[in-house]
Order: sequence, then C-alpha cells, then structure tokens
Amino acid sequence: MKRLIWACLFFPLFSFSQNSGKVIKISDGDTITILLKGNQQKKLRLAEVDCPEKGQPFGKNARQFTSDQVFGKTVNFVETNTDRYGRSIAKVYYDNGKYLSKELIKAGFGWWYFSYSKDATLGELQDRAQQKKVGLWQDTRAMAPWEYRKMKREESKNRKYEASQTKIKPKEAA
Repeated sequence: MKRLIWACLFFPLFSFSQNSGKVIKISDGDTITILLKGNQQKKLRLAEVDCPEKGQPFGKNARQFTSDQVFGKTVNFVETNTDRYGRSIAKVYYDNGKYLSKELIKAGFGWWYFSYSKDATLGELQDRAQQKKVGLWQDTRAMAPWEYRKMKREESKNRKYEASQTKIKPKEAA
C-alpha cells in the first residue's frame, strides 16, 4: 500500500522529461531545433506562446527575437506534450532560468496561447505589452496566428473548390 501511495504522489513529477541542448536552428518565433548529446537533433515547439507566422507582419521580428535570445546557446527544456505535427512541445529556459515563451510575450512578439496554457500571468504580460504598444502590438490590426492559419486554410479550400469547378464544364447542346 505504501508503494502505491508513493507512486501516486511522485509519478506526476516524472511525467515530464527535462533535458538540455544547444540551439542550432530557429524555424520561426516559436519553433527551434536543438542539438542533443550524441549529435541527435530535436525540433521543439515552444509551449504557451504562439508567434506570428512567416507571412504575417512581425513574423520575421519574432524569429529574430528568438534567435537573439537563444541561438547558439545551451538551453534547458521540459517537454510537456507533442503537437499534431510530431514536434515536442516544450518549456525552454535559458540564461539562468529565463523562460523563452514569457520573454516573447513580454517583448510583444507572441500571443499567450491561452487555449493550451493555464498560466494567467502570461496573459497579464500580453495585456501590458499591448497597452505599451510594443512589438506586434504597434499594429492595430494584429491578427492572432491561429486566426491567420484558419484564414489560410479556408483560402486554400476555396482555391481547390474553384479549381475543381473550372474542370467540370457542362456539355454544350448540339
């Protein structure tokens, strides 16, 4: 019985794995690649933040901010989940404990990804950045990345539909 109680109490502590690695690539503001021991590479999607996409205003700025913060550095990370693309979702820490997602939000280069985060302090940081009009909040029409991706998916669906309609032509009467 004691073992069962011990396992129930301490199992949650082991459900996340903590690792470290050197950042070797920045795909965009919220996706990095690290080099682990043994020259194995791992792509990480940052937890709790969603940065503008490459085609969005401030997408390049978010990528540059992430690069300035962590490129070439050894970071610690805690994997929390896996996304639908197979990337590990992780909390990334650098420079003696700075939390990269928090720094992106604070600097105005990412949205608090509230659908996947329970940390309301990140929402407060986003509100402050928005009030101060820092980073992407300078743009009064800033669009959340999840809305941008949805819009792009719908545009793609519409193009495919329109293309299929031009291929189907009614037979002309003889």
